[in-house]
Amino acid sequence: MLPVVTGEEMRRIDERAIRDLRIPSATLMENAGRGAAEAVLAWLAAAKRSTRARRVVVVCGKGGNGGDGFVVARHLKRRGVRCEVLLAASDTGVRGDAAAKLRELRKSGIRPAAVTDAAALGRFLAGADLIVDALLGTGARGGAEGLVAATIAAVNASGCPVISLDIPSGLPADGGAPLRDAIRADATLTFAGLKRALVMPPGREYAGRVSVIDIGIPASEVTRGITTFVVEDADVARHFPTRARDAHKGTYGHLLIVAGSVGKTGAAALAAHAALRAGAGLVTVATPASQQPVVAGLVLEAMTAALSEGAFGHVGREAWDALVTLVAARDGIAIGPGLGLDGETQELARRLVSETPAPMVVEAEPVTALVGHLHLQRKAGAARCLTPHPDEFARMLGATTADVQRDRIAAARNFATAYRVHLVLKGAVSVIATPEGTVVLNPTGNPGMASGGTGDVLTGMVGAFLARGLAPHDALVSAVYLHGVAGDVAAERMGEESLIARDVITALPEAFKRVRA
Repeated sequence: MLPVVTGEEMRRIDERAIRDLRIPSATLMENAGRGAAEAVLAWLAAAKRSTRARRVVVVCGKGGNGGDGFVVARHLKRRGVRCEVLLAASDTGVRGDAAAKLRELRKSGIRPAAVTDAAALGRFLAGADLIVDALLGTGARGGAEGLVAATIAAVNASGCPVISLDIPSGLPADGGAPLRDAIRADATLTFAGLKRALVMPPGREYAGRVSVIDIGIPASEVTRGITTFVVEDADVARHFPTRARDAHKGTYGHLLIVAGSVGKTGAAALAAHAALRAGAGLVTVATPASQQPVVAGLVLEAMTAALSEGAFGHVGREAWDALVTLVAARDGIAIGPGLGLDGETQELARRLVSETPAPMVVEAEPVTALVGHLHLQRKAGAARCLTPHPDEFARMLGATTADVQRDRIAAARNFATAYRVHLVLKGAVSVIATPEGTVVLNPTGNPGMASGGTGDVLTGMVGAFLARGLAPHDALVSAVYLHGVAGDVAAERMGEESLIARDVITALPEAFKRVRA
């Protein structure tokens, strides 16, 4: 997994590297600039642009990010690139390591041009084949102002490809919308570790393709004390080795799905179908008696169990004894898809959450049933995995959706640790939190998945992985990641506009192949 750091965490990493590892700050800056220059050269090569025939403009501020830019320009010139530097500050404003790198830049034969006015900026940038943004780094506070703000506007208006160093200038390092204008980059070369704004909306829309540049700080030092990460293919693939030749259906667990009600049998069927595609050996769907034939007809490979009904075709409290028997013979439980909001059903859902001695994933209606009863999760005898979307999560907290969305990472982390549950807060970049406070961010998926039923698919997948014996955190991470990969496969096949939940299920086999590859 790739570590994701805040601006303050990155400052502490740099500080430890300088103090404890005795790496001079000027060396870190040199390493950053040299590594970024190599990445720029690779970009020029991939774009089939001759280094000598093309013009690269590096726009620099007065701080450390500007110092990185001075190093980039010097190394590009050394490699034969026609490189020019635009300085959005006075020479006297550049201090420390950046000042030393500015002197080295001048010795190399590059004399920075000074920013004067907007018209001059536009003329200077016109005709550039690439702009390297080195105006503001992670240490910047507040929105861009003055010459820097004017330079950001001119870069965005130039129409030229842009590569940002560390973070697009003007973007808050720790996430959230920029206070003023920010660079909209085609790519970002970030140093040592991913910054939070580069992986969370809306910042990731400004960053383009993100690459991490090694600046000489050992990986163990970058990850020390970090509790937020981005999941990668390898983190998921390790949980799904090649199946043994003597495997049988019992090897891969038996999942019980408690789901469905009048008008919502499709949700139960989608969860069951997804669980089977996710590799569960056996799946049983427990559903209201009147709906059992419908579910059985929709998913031929799953077994079904008829439950006593309350009012309006919902599972009633009289189903408890039957459920106790069903649970006892199953390896994992999934409750929620299409279960409904009937009072008796919610009461039953709360009992299942608090009293069932098996790992469980809880979705949609049962999540709502926990409002005002969150303490029940602490009584559970096995792991509980919750999968709310922001509106459901806000109801659980007694907050607004805006409150939740303001800092999704903190909201998910605080809830998971307070109630000792595993949580995925769904959305663009789903946030997965553990009772111990670790957070994993999911980079897969696309807007085409914002349609009814995709949440039921995810529930079935989480349940399948729990039944297969994966630890709760591994089950959640693997399900969310593969769910997103399958959505991306489906979008490649048919576009985002027409994508439906069944398309995600159909794409699961290809998703497994891609992750293993």
